[in-house]
Amino acid sequence: MMTTKIVLIDDHKLFREGVKRILDFEASFEVVAEGDDGDTAVHLIEQNDPDVVLMDINMPNMNGVEATAELIKRYPDLKVIILSIHDDENYVTHALKTGAQGYLLKEMDSDALIEAIKVVSDGGSYLHPKVTHNLVAEYRRLSETTDNSQSLRAIEYRKPLHLLTRRECEVLQLLADGKSNRGVAESLYISEKTVKNHVSNILQKMNVNDRTQAVVTAIKNGWVEVL
Repeated sequence: MMTTKIVLIDDHKLFREGVKRILDFEASFEVVAEGDDGDTAVHLIEQNDPDVVLMDINMPNMNGVEATAELIKRYPDLKVIILSIHDDENYVTHALKTGAQGYLLKEMDSDALIEAIKVVSDGGSYLHPKVTHNLVAEYRRLSETTDNSQSLRAIEYRKPLHLLTRRECEVLQLLADGKSNRGVAESLYISEKTVKNHVSNILQKMNVNDRTQAVVTAIKNGWVEVL
C-alpha cells in the first residue's frame, strides 16, 4: 500500500494536534513533519519531500498563500491544501491562483479532510462544499449581469437525462447546493458509500476530474438550479 506523506503547517498547536490525530488513524497517511509558519514550511518541504501539504492560510511571518506561491515555484508538482476559516470567494480564488489544489474550511469533518487528501494526492482538486456553493453562486451572479446570449439566465433548466440517471441528477443537484457526501446521503436516505459511487459515475460520465468541475459544468449547461 502506497503511503501519502503529509506536512502539516498551522500556527494553532491545538488544532494541529487534532488534525494529526485524525490523520494518524488513516493507515495510508503519514505526517512526516509539522510547522507553525510559512517560513518553516519551505524548510520542511525541502527536508521531507512530502506528497501533500496542509497549509493554514493565516500565519505569522509568511502566510499560507505566500508560502504556497513560493513552494509551487520551487516544486511545481507539490500538492497543497489550504486550511481556512474564510469561505469568501476572494480568499478561495486567490489561493487557487497561487497553485493550491484544495481549499478546506476548518469547520470540516474528519471524512472531508481524509477525502480531500486522497483526491488531491491522486491529482484532483477539492473544495469544501460550502466554498463550492459560494463560488457557483458568484459565477451565476456574474453571468447574469452580462449581455452575452449564453448567460445563465438564458439557459433553460433541464436535467441531463441523456447523460445521467435520475438518481445521479439528484446527487448532482445536491452537490450544487453545497452538500457534502454525508449531506447528500442524509437528503436521499442512502449510504455515504452509495453517494461516493454516484459521484464517481457522475465524474466519469461528465468527463471531469472533480465535483467542483462537475458543478460548474452543470451550471453552464443549465443542468442544476442555483438559488
